[in-house]
Amino acid sequence: MSSQPPIGEIHSAMNAPGVPVIRNVNWGGLRTLYIKEVRRFFKVQLQTVWAPAITTLLFLVIFTVATGGKRPVHVGGVDVPFADFIAPGLIVMGMLQNAFANASFSLLVGKIQGTIVDYLMPPLSTAELLVAMVGGAVTRAFCVGGAVFLAMLLWPGVHIVPHHPIAILWFGLLGATFLALLGVLTSIWAEKFDHAAAVTNFVIAPLSLLSGTFYSVDRLAPAFRAFSHANPFFYIISGFRYGFLGTADSPVLLGSVIILVLDALLGLLCYALLRSGWKLKN
Repeated sequence: MSSQPPIGEIHSAMNAPGVPVIRNVNWGGLRTLYIKEVRRFFKVQLQTVWAPAITTLLFLVIFTVATGGKRPVHVGGVDVPFADFIAPGLIVMGMLQNAFANASFSLLVGKIQGTIVDYLMPPLSTAELLVAMVGGAVTRAFCVGGAVFLAMLLWPGVHIVPHHPIAILWFGLLGATFLALLGVLTSIWAEKFDHAAAVTNFVIAPLSLLSGTFYSVDRLAPAFRAFSHANPFFYIISGFRYGFLGTADSPVLLGSVIILVLDALLGLLCYALLRSGWKLKN
């Protein structure tokens, strides 16, 4: 005699009140984790949103006062006032750094505090877990970018008007996702806050500062120009700047493809590591 209950009883048990049924995507769990990630940084918004926005504005003030906000920069065959040139780069640089900071903190603090089980035990697939964490980091990036953009609209001497809004949103999304995935990868690998800080100080900060945010790469020596074109941050910032200025110092379509491919590769790597439980389930 078979020990399995009849098919009718299985069907009725699955649909009984109070019995959760998760079929393809656990939308409820995905939404809950995403909201948790957003609330985590929004509870301390002075530190996670407004402080980075003010720091970014200070960069604008210092560079425009030191060099003169109207000094032109030659970009893609067009002379652009210096303040208008660096403003979009500063916005997206703040977005990138904060996307990384948010994602690199998620799993790391769970490992250090012993609450990593809160991420691993809920009935979420690996893809749902990854999407929720990346989504929270991207949301923080756009909060910071929006705050800086609104402040720059009121800043004297800076004319920051979107010419191609789709390019702004597209490269902002691609760049924030790229840094969020790097942050997830760092939080999986890191075992203490020093490890995450080392990646920030020795990888993220140098690549973002040497990406053409404050200068046009066309004026660099050939060796440094080649280094800039090998830097993915350069394509993100150049494409984002194109959305405001209508001109760029790199092929916009090529940069979009490069960052999209890197996002896909990083996403697959993060998925594989999360699924294997490397440094998370020890």
